[in-house]
Amino acid sequence: MSKKFASRNDLKDKQVSFVNIAKDCYAYTAQGDPNSGVIIGKKGIMVIEAQATPRIAKDVIRQIRTVSKLPITHLVLTHYHAVRVLGASEYNAKQIICSSKTLEMIEERGSQDWLSEFQRFPRLFKGHESITGLTFPTHIFDKRMDVDLGDKEVQLIAVGEGHTRGDIIVWEPESKVMFSGDLVENKATPYCGDAQLAKWPKTLIKLLKMKPEALVTGRGDAITNGKKTLEVIQSTKEFVEQLYIEAQKCVRNKYSLKQCYDHIMKKMKPKYGDWVIFDHCMCFNVKRAYDEANGIRHPKIWTEEIDLQMWKLLNAKN
Repeated sequence: MSKKFASRNDLKDKQVSFVNIAKDCYAYTAQGDPNSGVIIGKKGIMVIEAQATPRIAKDVIRQIRTVSKLPITHLVLTHYHAVRVLGASEYNAKQIICSSKTLEMIEERGSQDWLSEFQRFPRLFKGHESITGLTFPTHIFDKRMDVDLGDKEVQLIAVGEGHTRGDIIVWEPESKVMFSGDLVENKATPYCGDAQLAKWPKTLIKLLKMKPEALVTGRGDAITNGKKTLEVIQSTKEFVEQLYIEAQKCVRNKYSLKQCYDHIMKKMKPKYGDWVIFDHCMCFNVKRAYDEANGIRHPKIWTEEIDLQMWKLLNAKN
């Protein structure tokens, strides 16, 4: 292989930031690694995104304890991917919440996704021995769920499909703070391997209409400027739209998957090549876009074997 598979070459630890983005709202970020969010109320604390392992979750908790000693009562999963959820056991939250469609994904592909992501992100899965098993919710909802944290009413909203079919956002209406999960990225490449690409831009339009004043994206720095939040949502929308439009062109021209990959990389790398995990994501992104453009609406399940076969095919020199 001309390129090291996925993120196997990314072994350097990242610098963690824990930033206050609004009243009692915080962002845990780490230079393009998966983010977590924190909302503190009088009754307890909500954490958004569990992280990949209990080891990383311990650091999230350590940061939380610098600002509050209240119990962590709610853990919210914005969607299912192993790097987001397998640290859940460390929080001992009474409620683990996700959408009903995310629960479907856990049941359908949870084990395969765990093994697949484990080989893609060796650094993020340091301490994997402490993972107790797949993360299952204690509470699910279809469209919306309101959570009372005492002095804060937090809204969990299944605003639409995109990054996965089970995506939700967390919305703190008093301060207009949004935790978007991987529906939105800040200078990080959207992962589209399990995406609903035709629907994703429409979902992002709904987020634009909400006009958040602060935004914690799936990856990248937290944003505390209303104008900038809209710019970041728009940039994710433009990425997804171009990916799918180019894939549709390739299918109309009867390109092979390899030809489609080479075409899309030529089109998109000049603009997005410096975004975090670009080379990691694009094989998976193009394969999913090519499949959806060919009428495959339900994403195929990734496995260790399929990942490696596809990577070898698409990164082969012509």
